Amino acid sequence: MGSGKPATTTVSLRPGRPADAKACGRICFDAFAAIAAQHNFPSDFPSVDVATDLMTMLLSHPRFFSVVAEVDGVVAGSNFLDERSSVVGLGPITVDPQAQNQRIGRRLMQAALDRATERGVPGVRLLQAAYHGRSLALYTTLGFQPREAIACMQGRPIGLSLTGYRVRRALEKDVEACNRVCTFVHGHHRGGEVFDAIKQGTASVVEHEGRISGYATDLAFFGMQWARPTGS
Repeated sequence: MGSGKPATTTVSLRPGRPADAKACGRICFDAFAAIAAQHNFPSDFPSVDVATDLMTMLLSHPRFFSVVAEVDGVVAGSNFLDERSSVVGLGPITVDPQAQNQRIGRRLMQAALDRATERGVPGVRLLQAAYHGRSLALYTTLGFQPREAIACMQGRPIGLSLTGYRVRRALEKDVEACNRVCTFVHGHHRGGEVFDAIKQGTASVVEHEGRISGYATDLAFFGMQWARPTGS
């Protein structure tokens, strides 16, 4: 006869490695799809392959800190810290829907925040879906404060041009000007992201009266692009 006690599980954290991409990609897809479906929103990732491509990039990039959670030796989640600029970016954090309610998400968050503390960074930023109240509650208890709302818009570009404004692809020589714009708006620059986006060919700038007055680095997660359903 059994003892009647619930089975115990062992949750452990370790650094992520490129070989984790497949497992982390599946979990990333499942986690985003599950929470989006609960709120009747489209998922951020259209397929496991797209999520795996993202995980492959994050786990192999030298300026991303990664931490992986295992339950009884099986990968159950991951989290990342974008260290390309002075104010670091946190996420994406994902936990296998089958391994929820074991405080794995909190431990993954704390590991990333401990890393930020060790590096002495001036701040940590993240972006979260407004409909996901549970994660918002977690981030609040960890000290995050809402700063601004971000609108997610999908569809075809309107193709409008404005007199006196020229939009073109960003070049490496534009990084300093982009940093000045970002520092003016946010109080810090994100030059590491700008440089990577220029190498990817996803960055653009707008010129007005002989100077760069704005820029964009990419669309979607870190400039990873994929086909959207017609009419999206």
